[in-house]
Amino acid sequence: MIEILKAVLLGIVQGITEWLPISSTGHMILLDEVIKLRMSEAFMEMFLVLVQLGSILAVVFLYWNKLWPFTSQKGAFVKKVTMELWFKILTASVPAGIIGVVFGDKIDAVFYNPWTVAATLILYGILFLVIENRNKNRKPKIRSTAEITYKTAFIIGMFQMLALIPGTSRSGATIVGAILIGTQRTAAAEFSFYMAVPAMFGASLAKLVKFGFNFTGPEIAVLLTGMLVSFAVSVLAIKFLIGYIKKNDFKAFGWYRIALGALVLIYFVITKTR
Repeated sequence: MIEILKAVLLGIVQGITEWLPISSTGHMILLDEVIKLRMSEAFMEMFLVLVQLGSILAVVFLYWNKLWPFTSQKGAFVKKVTMELWFKILTASVPAGIIGVVFGDKIDAVFYNPWTVAATLILYGILFLVIENRNKNRKPKIRSTAEITYKTAFIIGMFQMLALIPGTSRSGATIVGAILIGTQRTAAAEFSFYMAVPAMFGASLAKLVKFGFNFTGPEIAVLLTGMLVSFAVSVLAIKFLIGYIKKNDFKAFGWYRIALGALVLIYFVITKTR
């Protein structure tokens, strides 16, 4: 029962932090210091994959009508636009996909540590503040996902590569990149959500193939709990973010990242010097 409650808490944190541009990795590292699932390392890797999968299913659920072209309710033109959107999403996924496959394990081995996470949290927090100040009086050139060209999609995909460094935040990197090249906040956030579908489904599938499903009944219960909680919380987090950025900028998230990065740094400095 205790492990189920831990899975619920981890699912909540994953569901919130995967979509808000505040880094799920940074929060998970801190949370792992406070509560630990009494499971094997292989199980924990699978657990983190499945809670991410729950988050992705939330995007599919919320944006099904926009993302699924094969429906009788859509005319030929709308189907064409939807298919073009998918081609743009796939175009944006190419840079991070290639680098992730070739160098993913090496990047994790070198950069998956609290010092890197703290640094990237603070760095991108500062970037959010700088970019929002820079764009304060600028009108966006791209006001909807339909206006995103293949070139723009590829450039946004280049920013997604930065998220391979832990603590960066995949949504944070892609949203910042999209805003920098003139995309309106809501369109930037939505396209970032769409990009997550192939990127994270691919990562999840790779992990599932690697580890298989050789788990006990209690372990399966923990996995499913984390995934379902992550799904439900992700739905709420995505709705919140879209509603929030229609009236506000990203500065609050920038300050939050700076504060969290400082907290991670202080915590690990203290624990390492004991």
